[in-house]
Amino acid sequence: MSTINKLEQALAGAKGLAAQLKTFSLDTDDKNAKQMFTQLSTTAENIVQQLQARVDYVKSEEPQYTQQQ
Repeated sequence: MSTINKLEQALAGAKGLAAQLKTFSLDTDDKNAKQMFTQLSTTAENIVQQLQARVDYVKSEEPQYTQQQ
C-alpha cells in the first residue's frame, strides 16, 4: 500500500470518527458527556484538517499519486 493510500485511509477514518463523536454529542442529554463528545469531535476535526493538508501536500510533491485515483 502506498503512502498516499495510507494517508487517505487515515483521513477517511478520522472523518468517520469526527462524525460519530458529533452524533454522540447530539444524542446524549448528559451535560458532561455532551461536552466531552463535542471536545473530542473538535479534536478529530482538527486531525482531519491536518491529514487533508498532508494528503494535498504529498499529491502536489508526488504527481504519480494523483494519477492513482
